[in-house]
Amino acid sequence: MNSCGLLRIKVCKGINLAVRDTVSHSSDPYVVVSHAGQAVKTSVVNKNCSPVWNESLTLSLKDPNVPFVLRVFDKDTFTGDDPMGDAEFNVKPFLECLKMGLQDLPDGTKVDRVQPSHDNCLADESCIVWNQGKMFQKMILRLRNVECGEVEIQLEWLDYPGFRG
Repeated sequence: MNSCGLLRIKVCKGINLAVRDTVSHSSDPYVVVSHAGQAVKTSVVNKNCSPVWNESLTLSLKDPNVPFVLRVFDKDTFTGDDPMGDAEFNVKPFLECLKMGLQDLPDGTKVDRVQPSHDNCLADESCIVWNQGKMFQKMILRLRNVECGEVEIQLEWLDYPGFRG
C-alpha cells in the first residue's frame, strides 16, 4: 500500500517503567514503534525506570485504519531483550483535525480532545493542539501486559512536496 504521508512520533519519556534487572533493581529501556510492516526504535537508556528519550522517530502512514504499536524492551547483553509492555495508538482523531485545513490559529489552540477509554491505551486526556503553524498531539500511553509503566509521546504531521495531510 502506498504512503498516506509521514508521521513524526517524538518519544518523550517513560514513567515508572517495570524493573527487569533484578541485580541493579532497574532496567535499560528502549522503545520500538511499528506500523504496517515498518519499525523504528529509540536508543537505550541505561539503568533508568523513568527514562527521558526526547527522540523523534518518523514512520510512513500506510493505512489510517491500522493502529501504531509501541513496545518497550529492556536491553540485555547476553540474553534476549525482556518485554516491558506495549500500547496501541490510533491516529484517526489527529488526521481528522489535519483535514480541517486550519490556518493562522493562535499558538496553543486546542482543536480536539481525545478521552481515555477501553478502546485506547490513553492514561489521560490527549489534546490535539495548533502550535507554530502545525498540528501536534501529546499522548500518555498506559502500557499493557506489564505490572506498571507509561510512555509519553507527541505526534506531528510532516508535509512533503505533492502531499498535504
